[in-house]
Amino acid sequence: MPQDKIPHSILFCCDHNAIRSPMAEGMMKKFYGRAAYVQSAGVKNDMEIDGFAVAVCDEIGVQLENHRSRSFEEMQDWGDDLGGFDLIVALSPASQRLALEMTRLFHLDVEYWPIMDPTGLAEGREAKLAAYRQTRDQIRSKMIERFGAPATAA
Repeated sequence: MPQDKIPHSILFCCDHNAIRSPMAEGMMKKFYGRAAYVQSAGVKNDMEIDGFAVAVCDEIGVQLENHRSRSFEEMQDWGDDLGGFDLIVALSPASQRLALEMTRLFHLDVEYWPIMDPTGLAEGREAKLAAYRQTRDQIRSKMIERFGAPATAA
């Protein structure tokens, strides 16, 4: 898919903006550069960026350690109007419901990508990293399927 098929602005969202949506935001920016304005948000902002998410994204050259988690509400308070996005990609059922509810008056697309939440799926560092890698790779696969081959090596 050529880069002109990438929407001008994309919002990735999940439950806490601590794992899945920051991973997606970081990968989108890394893979497609400035092809789109990309942000992420959560239904709630009650967690900081997850250390395992930072570690597994670092493995593919995606830097997340400076990510600041934010909720839909905070996003709007900071001037990012949801109606200004061309595409909202929900990575959890709760974020899909909220995105649809908050944008029902706008003409924009809300897509749901069923991405696994890796929290609490494994015990021990290596097993946890494996679960987070699986989540990262699910996001990467969906992204490439939706937007085409990355502009940069992935």
